[in-house]
Amino acid sequence: MKTTSILKIAVLALPLVFSACKSHKKVAQPTVMTPEMREKADFISSVRENAQKAKFLTSKVKFSVEVGPQKLTLTGNLKMKRDDVIRLQLMAFGFVEAGRIEMTKDYVLIMDRINKQYLKAPWMSVDFLRNSGMNFQTLQALFWNELFRPNQSSLVKTNDKQVIDSIANYTILESGDDMIIGLEEGKMDYSWLASRNTALLRMANILYKDRFNGNTQLNWDYDEFKSLNKRMFPHKSAITLTTPEKEVKLGMTLNYIGADTEWETRTEISNKYREVTVDEILRRFMSL
Repeated sequence: MKTTSILKIAVLALPLVFSACKSHKKVAQPTVMTPEMREKADFISSVRENAQKAKFLTSKVKFSVEVGPQKLTLTGNLKMKRDDVIRLQLMAFGFVEAGRIEMTKDYVLIMDRINKQYLKAPWMSVDFLRNSGMNFQTLQALFWNELFRPNQSSLVKTNDKQVIDSIANYTILESGDDMIIGLEEGKMDYSWLASRNTALLRMANILYKDRFNGNTQLNWDYDEFKSLNKRMFPHKSAITLTTPEKEVKLGMTLNYIGADTEWETRTEISNKYREVTVDEILRRFMSL
């Protein structure tokens, strides 16, 4: 596999690895907190309190892509503004931007800097995004190392009824020194592994169940927690996407994490770039 082909995987694979779905039903819940509910709520609250409160997060990134025996390591930049944008710039040879992935609440932008091509589309207008239920809030929570509810940007509640509504569909199981938090909604199964003692999220797993085309599973492992803004934050992530056709492994190591605010949160596309269709992007990805 040529280097340019793996670069394309790096540019195209990342937005495929995240999944979420809409909640389809509401279940009436009692308003009285039982001891079991309180214990579950307290632990979930502890996990939530570990989340970063910063609005901006920027970092240098060492980025790896592995498909079968082929592996490529790149450098890049990660820039995030909470509830607004996630941008990943991939660099070739340490100084040339090979690709850019920019995700907002409204659209997904994938830029191929090498061939001057791009795709910009609303989330729900792209079939594979819509069918897998991809969601900006889910993606943001994965990057920020946070527990989430699909289609909700926050789990903050103010009274017992809201707490019960927030935690009702979660399950918690003990697993040695860890706790497994589970959630099932529609075709999606979510699970998180959190330390019993520190309540730090060390793993997130998302399973999209499709009995016709086969299941897709994302596993996101967090490691190398270090202090950031008086809270612990993972500096290393190992991401594995398993589809019926192939397995893609992604790695991200963050360095020089900061909170730079002096950057444009939206990318302007030069008229020198050619817009390609979703089918072209997918055909290129699947042929690699």
